[in-house]
Amino acid sequence: MTLVRIRHVTMSFMSAFNITSTSHQARDGIRLAIDIYRPADSSGEPLPGPFPTVLIRTPYDRKGTRYRRDGEFWARNGYVLAVEDCRGRFDSEGNFVLLANEGPDGFDAIEWLAQQSFSNGRIGTYGTSYSGWIQNAAAIERPPSLSAMWVTQSASNGATSSLRHNGTMELRWLTWAVTHGAVSPEALSDPAIQTALSNNGIDMYSWLRKLPWGEGPENTPLHMLPDYDKWAKDLYLHSDLDESEGAFWAQSGLNFEPYYNISANVPTVYCGGWYDSYTRATVENFQALGEMKDHQYLLMGPWIHGGMDSQISGSVDLGDDANPAVGLGASYINLVKSWFDHWLPEEAYRSTEDIARVRTFVMGGGSGNKTAAGKLLHGGSWREDSNWPPQSIVVQPYYLHEDGLLDPHPAPEMKSSTSFIFNPEQPLPTISANTSSLNEIVSTPDRIRVPTPITLMRVQVIQGGADQVTDATVLGAEPPFGPLEDRDDVVIFQTTPLERPQEVTGPLEVELFLESDAPDTDLFVMLQDEYPPSAEWSDGYKLNIADGIFRVRYRESMSEPKLMDPGVPVKVRFDLYPTSNIFGTGHRIRLMISSSSFPRFDVNPNTGEPVGRHTSLRKATNTIHHSQEFPSRILLPIKDS
Repeated sequence: MTLVRIRHVTMSFMSAFNITSTSHQARDGIRLAIDIYRPADSSGEPLPGPFPTVLIRTPYDRKGTRYRRDGEFWARNGYVLAVEDCRGRFDSEGNFVLLANEGPDGFDAIEWLAQQSFSNGRIGTYGTSYSGWIQNAAAIERPPSLSAMWVTQSASNGATSSLRHNGTMELRWLTWAVTHGAVSPEALSDPAIQTALSNNGIDMYSWLRKLPWGEGPENTPLHMLPDYDKWAKDLYLHSDLDESEGAFWAQSGLNFEPYYNISANVPTVYCGGWYDSYTRATVENFQALGEMKDHQYLLMGPWIHGGMDSQISGSVDLGDDANPAVGLGASYINLVKSWFDHWLPEEAYRSTEDIARVRTFVMGGGSGNKTAAGKLLHGGSWREDSNWPPQSIVVQPYYLHEDGLLDPHPAPEMKSSTSFIFNPEQPLPTISANTSSLNEIVSTPDRIRVPTPITLMRVQVIQGGADQVTDATVLGAEPPFGPLEDRDDVVIFQTTPLERPQEVTGPLEVELFLESDAPDTDLFVMLQDEYPPSAEWSDGYKLNIADGIFRVRYRESMSEPKLMDPGVPVKVRFDLYPTSNIFGTGHRIRLMISSSSFPRFDVNPNTGEPVGRHTSLRKATNTIHHSQEFPSRILLPIKDS
């Protein structure tokens, strides 16, 4: 079944396509490089059109293989595709500052394209990750020719998730600065700069352990690229959520939430994945803009970042239906095309009566066997709905009890608590997570030539789901390896084995009562689906479903931090990433609590010093209360059967 069912006659398949490399001028005179892919006749001569036009703006080199593949697809299907290098990246002029200029530059590109003779004046935007940020930023500028968007795995409020995360830093942006700085125009034109950045990218994990970065070659990996060094440190230092005019988090390119009401009212699909780094933001965009704008849609698969044509998420196989070519009836790119077929051609049929407003993949229900590739067969299936979260859910509190029990009934004890010691010098290692760009450069083997230093990169943690057990491949893990729960800085609460399947679909929220002997610390919470032991998984399988972290100084306000008083319990309430998962019969619903997850997030020094400027580290004894007076709990959205 396709996402949209098109009633107009689709355009003829073109036998050839034409590529033209050119540039256009932004409003401040900077020239931006752009490649135009056009339908062509059999000799390669471009056809005059006019054609519906799709724009991708990217910091990842418009000349790359993936964009040529996209260009050929769109041109052969009767579209013009334009792919533009962002300002200060590859062949475009100007200085690159992360997300600073994408709104105005996007407006200018859209309106320039609409004026070209080959375009019918109806421009759609498309792209994943940074190319999704770009679309949202351009929509705030309200370009008149913007006619539809397909925004894949992109941000909403970068301060609360995506750039920073509830007061912590998503360290993938620091690795992005170093690795992608190695192919900046500055590095490409100066071998010394490129060599320095490449070497630092190889040693990326060690650089993250050295935070906060200072000045000079021994103290920052970006010392030879000062513009990147500045914007990376700005992200690391700006933890208070100040959205007042002129403030850091008032920048529309970093934070779309304050500008929802003025954003362009154009048909939009927000596409995301349950194991993506933008899961929360994708849903937040749909929920907010779906109430303000017309023709807003949500598509949530079980995918990792950029993995929309795969049924594999990390160490987990979600079943054949997770691949959209099977479960949705068309490959991912053809789903996007069906959307633009609906809105961009002048003769398009634009009734929305047959469009599924919300389409989500419900994970779980698989056999749990080990596949031939060694993956957990978790399974899943698609569902259509009219809204998110589904109206059929019931929010059920599950309370933390003594002896590690997680139960729908409140804890009966008058006083009850569980303590652990968090040592920031030995943070909890991230095994698998909703992340992207948390990479390091791989050393080039002898006598091997690669086009750029980032041709060979590997992830620092597993993207997606995995058993929460360490081994020698997990960065930061030390022998004896084993389940994370065996660590002294981890506490576990779990249900008894389920007597029947339990579906959890919707937003997740925890409310914990914390006492600490430190003035500040973090709370990290992971929801797990624990498989029982089996012949293939002798110790069971602790599958990460969703998680989140919170810097406790922001418990009362993200804009006005408040330190803790030793020995005084405080209430900390925050969202985990949303999800949709069936916990099978015999499984346990599990809550893992700690105070870090590194290298996914920066580590709290527990000192209470200004964020990003700490000078020392200290251990913290953190106590989770679970009693009648302090009823710590998680709020689970249970599908009403």
